[in-house]
Amino acid sequence: MNRSRSQELYERSRRLMPGGVSSPVRAFEPYPSFIQRASGSRLYDVDGNELIDYCMGFGPHILGHAHSAVVKAVQQQAERGTLYGAPTELELRMAETVRRCFPSMEMMRFVSSGTEATMHALRLARGVTGRKLIVKMKGGFHGAHDSVLVKAGSGAATHSAPDSAGVPEEAASNTLLAPYNDIEAVESLLLSNKGRVAAVIVEPVLGNIGPVEPDEGYLPRLREVTEEHGALLIFDEVITGFRLSMGGAQSRFNVRPDITTLGKVLGGGLPIGAFGARAEIMEKVSPLGPVYQAGTFAGNPLSMAAGLAALKELGSVGHEGLERKGQVMRSQLAALLREHRLPFQVAGVGSMFQIFMVDRPVRDHRDAMAADAKRFMRLFHALLERGVYIPPSQYETCFLSTAHSDEDINRTVNAYDEALEAIQ
Repeated sequence: MNRSRSQELYERSRRLMPGGVSSPVRAFEPYPSFIQRASGSRLYDVDGNELIDYCMGFGPHILGHAHSAVVKAVQQQAERGTLYGAPTELELRMAETVRRCFPSMEMMRFVSSGTEATMHALRLARGVTGRKLIVKMKGGFHGAHDSVLVKAGSGAATHSAPDSAGVPEEAASNTLLAPYNDIEAVESLLLSNKGRVAAVIVEPVLGNIGPVEPDEGYLPRLREVTEEHGALLIFDEVITGFRLSMGGAQSRFNVRPDITTLGKVLGGGLPIGAFGARAEIMEKVSPLGPVYQAGTFAGNPLSMAAGLAALKELGSVGHEGLERKGQVMRSQLAALLREHRLPFQVAGVGSMFQIFMVDRPVRDHRDAMAADAKRFMRLFHALLERGVYIPPSQYETCFLSTAHSDEDINRTVNAYDEALEAIQ
């Protein structure tokens, strides 16, 4: 595959942007592919290569790229103006749509990213409870703000150490870590810090170490133990919201959190985030209450228009096709692994999937970290050479869209077959 133009652009970009990119996960050796346009299930790079895409913008494009209804909505809104600095009917309609889909979000605020959504959700939890400590799961990703950029200490009941330079230890010290799918560890933290934990935040399905599903009973038990200890339960549904169902993971698993964060699919491919809760909690947000939140582009009309168009279309086509495609993809990849006699794991739920290069089922962060990330990158490059684009990391999730056809899946499985053979 010729990628000479991408190489040329990378050489220019790396002099101006760290790693030549605006977000680190887009970078890979020896240089990333620079994309010129996208349509449906396809990416087209600057060298003219056509790629079947399973990155899907890292999750937002559940309808595929440049869906006609979304493009039309954005074009029409752009002609009316892109930012007013004032409320719009679009915001109201979006809030009404979200509340119908997520009854736990009686009131909400729109922001411009998932990072902002979780940052404000944690601030709100602390403001409402008057407590400082947060419990998060090892491997759970909640954006790039200081409170959640932490790694595990030595054991479930320890404070965390910063996971990034520039994060003060005191910022991370109020965040406690528990293994995902380990309810006893969460209970232990709540007991040993009785009356001090403001919230437990969790991705119902881990999405940023690859897709990791909750054990049966794990999420309901989280709901119970947080209520027992007066801590709020936050579901970070930035990835799972509208992807696993119109009501997200909380509808799929029938567990109602106190606070929910949304993003990605919600914006139809434009920047967006949201956090919401029952009214008595959200009424603590300014200007009604003492918990501050603001943003120049929060609720901007372009994102609202794109999101409303996307959610209307998604609600019309439903999730049955996405579920079927996900099941077919995972079952065929698992069959390939058996044929190649590779002890790897196929993981995922709904329209999410990934191959973990590890010889045991992946239930938590420790299992995922045991995967052979270097070998995975060999798989990534072998797939790229065969016209299939997946996220360039073992610890990301592949996403299907309504635009992916059965032929796309067949071609992809054939590419995996050849790629797995090539890297053995």
